[in-house]
Amino acid sequence: MSSTLVPDYSGGGIVNLMQSIASACGSTHARYPQLHLLSAAQLARARHVLLIVIDGLGLRTLSRHGVSPRLQGHLLGSMTSVFPSTTASAITTFMTGLAPAQHGLTGWHMHLDEIDQTLAILPLTPRTGPPRLLPEQLPPRLFEHPSLFQTLDRESWVVAPQSIAGSAFNAWHSRGAQSMAYRTLPGMFAGIAAVLQEAVAPRYVYAYYPDLDACSHHYGTDSRQALQALAGFDAHFGELVRQLRGSDSWLLVTADHGFIDSPGRRVIDLDDHPQLAALLLRPLCGERRVAYCYVAAANRPAFEAYVRRHFGRACHLYRSDQLIAAGWFGPAPYHPRLSTRVGDYTLLMKDNWTIKDWLPEEKRYTMLGVHGGISSNEMRVPLIALRV
Repeated sequence: MSSTLVPDYSGGGIVNLMQSIASACGSTHARYPQLHLLSAAQLARARHVLLIVIDGLGLRTLSRHGVSPRLQGHLLGSMTSVFPSTTASAITTFMTGLAPAQHGLTGWHMHLDEIDQTLAILPLTPRTGPPRLLPEQLPPRLFEHPSLFQTLDRESWVVAPQSIAGSAFNAWHSRGAQSMAYRTLPGMFAGIAAVLQEAVAPRYVYAYYPDLDACSHHYGTDSRQALQALAGFDAHFGELVRQLRGSDSWLLVTADHGFIDSPGRRVIDLDDHPQLAALLLRPLCGERRVAYCYVAAANRPAFEAYVRRHFGRACHLYRSDQLIAAGWFGPAPYHPRLSTRVGDYTLLMKDNWTIKDWLPEEKRYTMLGVHGGISSNEMRVPLIALRV
């Protein structure tokens, strides 16, 4: 298994990349150090800045396979993701410029005291029961942060799949930018080229590509389907480079997280541990690789004893406030509700272990490729950068 790696917020992570981009594009907010690999001054020398996020492209996947020679040929270096290394937390960082410690989004399933309900945070739908508010009503209640685009002094564009472009989450986090929805990979690249080729004034363009992540979850990180998705992106990226030559643009490509595979024999199903489930105040939150546990004070000794006895080979047990204090979610000051969104304990899965619980009304499914933990394969993402 790969080594472990905690997120770097001091100059070597995606948070720092976003600080470099923000400062280059006129933001006066300077909460974090800039990225050591690429400073704001370097980015500001070009007229336009394009950032494409390939969901799930870890450094390992890019480096191990020869299906993406164009991306590999412009690899500047690598960065860490945020904690947890998952889309809900990292994409919010790309769209706000904030670390999870500040934006407060801590995983796929989050219990939100504001509405006393557990949501899947990207679609803004409840894990169980009827919704107490419609998705479009939730962002003003849950998200206090501005979008990154609202802080810039240049025209910005968000290029997103049609399936999510108009979602409540995406619309809220795209405030301050113009939006473009696409149906296909060629459509995404055509839209990017059009936005940058027609521009007179400087523009910042953020684009998001989800297909590699979907293939990796379903088929595995080294599967034929995942590699085909990456190869297809690479071919279109090469054509985009050709089209934009002379546009005076920085072309940046990175990812929100990497991946590992977790076969069925490495999945802890909470159905097999009813004694532990009975100690929980609510179902698990977070991710399969990073599970937040809410436990009443009277049950905490029994909870700790059970986890250490039965799960010692599979996970590390932390008090969640310890991880906040250690800076895993980012530096202080912290989001006022951060501590309530990570439970009393965090189960950080070792090696390629995962943990999952199922509610009676949930449709069960398998997931081979996973992320969210601190293995280097999950944490380390590439930075492809070239000026054309």
